[in-house]
Amino acid sequence: MKLSKIAQEIDACLDGDGNAIISGVASNQPSKKKILFVEKINFVNKDFKKYGAILTSHQLKDNFKGLNILISNKPRLSFAKLTSLFSKATSVPISKNNPFGFGSIFLADNVLIGSNFKHGCNVIIEDNVSIGDNVTFGHNVVICKDTKINNNVVIDSGTVIGSEGFGNVFDKKNGWNHISHLGKVIINDNVVIGVNCSIDRGTIDDTVIEKGVILDNQIHIAHNVTLGEYTAIAANTGIAGSSFIGKRNMIGGMVGIVDHITTADDVIISATSTVNKNLQNSGVYTGIMPISKHASWKRIALWITKLDKIVKIINFKKVDHDKNEY
Repeated sequence: MKLSKIAQEIDACLDGDGNAIISGVASNQPSKKKILFVEKINFVNKDFKKYGAILTSHQLKDNFKGLNILISNKPRLSFAKLTSLFSKATSVPISKNNPFGFGSIFLADNVLIGSNFKHGCNVIIEDNVSIGDNVTFGHNVVICKDTKINNNVVIDSGTVIGSEGFGNVFDKKNGWNHISHLGKVIINDNVVIGVNCSIDRGTIDDTVIEKGVILDNQIHIAHNVTLGEYTAIAANTGIAGSSFIGKRNMIGGMVGIVDHITTADDVIISATSTVNKNLQNSGVYTGIMPISKHASWKRIALWITKLDKIVKIINFKKVDHDKNEY
């Protein structure tokens, strides 16, 4: 693709030869046919003449004078668009018995599917499921009964939507009685769900994934949870039942959120944090004992690293009891 066309597609200004032909995105191996993304000043230590072009910000552009430069106001967003330009679609095995003409799919009763539906192999869709337009499933996706999926949704391989939630009660014989989950899962427009995620149906009310949410791989969303619009969650996070996550939350990897938690809009939770109280204000939160504002946690962490020295100072040794010398 010509560099001038790429600049147009990724919303970047071009300084250099627009006729240069580019075949991909560069990593550690230099290539005159590829574009290198330079986001930070500490990356400016390579022989940039070996690359076909440099994608960077206005602040760093002067480091690449005389080269082909793609200059962006939002370089990470331009980089995302650049990778999409060179992403190749995966082919899917064709099934002669499939009404959609590709993959293998098993449909139960009363399933409604919109236009431009794509899926991989071994997809299972249970009773009373409705699916909107422009929806894509990977391989081995299971959509359980009564689930509603709106438009422009991507669900990657191995994910299960609408599974039974984890609700149990002890009986008189100290055995577990399961609470049947009678609600459903509603997934709104423009949601992307990664590999091997589990989203449980509601107990009575519904589990709701609002529009624009993106989920990484191996995430568990429990019954009756609501994820607010445009929230992003990294891998291995678990959110317990009846929690309400606000709009535009950014939740790091391996975060644990206990049940009945509410977070405000525009909350950022650092990776591996445990959330055991409501987060009522926007901001960055970090910690495990308990979670607190990020700035407060940094001060706490500083003192934790000095505890051994503090103990040595305050745990003084008596030298002479009679003279009261210490």
